[in-house]
Amino acid sequence: MVRSVNPHSGFAIRSAVSADTEAVQRCVEAAYRHYIARMGKPPGPMLDDHAAVIQQHNAFVAEYDHDIVGVLILIQTQSRILLDNVAIHPEHQGKGVGRHLLEFAESQALRHGFNNLELYTHECMTENIAMYKRMGYVATARRTERGYDRVYMQKALAHGNAPP
Repeated sequence: MVRSVNPHSGFAIRSAVSADTEAVQRCVEAAYRHYIARMGKPPGPMLDDHAAVIQQHNAFVAEYDHDIVGVLILIQTQSRILLDNVAIHPEHQGKGVGRHLLEFAESQALRHGFNNLELYTHECMTENIAMYKRMGYVATARRTERGYDRVYMQKALAHGNAPP
């Protein structure tokens, strides 16, 4: 089981297990709920089968005081690694959990031999796009997939960019 502890914030990141499914679903729903009005429909991560996601992909949770406060899903193929979802419970946003999960995702990409990390977000999630840009991600494409207008982004990783 992968585990990472942030000594400054008191939260830990660990691999998700099937027993986390309901808590992961609650965290994702809370994190994305406010986008429904902006998008006119639930964001894609709210529709995911989280039990299947945990079983099929590299799924991680951020815990604080034994509660799941963040979710990270990485999808790895032979040619790339995609940050499919990063969700932070609203009560814990602005506390560094998201930044730490993104840094953790970058370290996982490097650990698995990738020199870049890809992600996508809905074009109306402008605050997320701005945050990703501040963290060094650049937009690489815009596509409409499954009815969602997505902005694809990528960050080039150097072995000194991410924590171990």
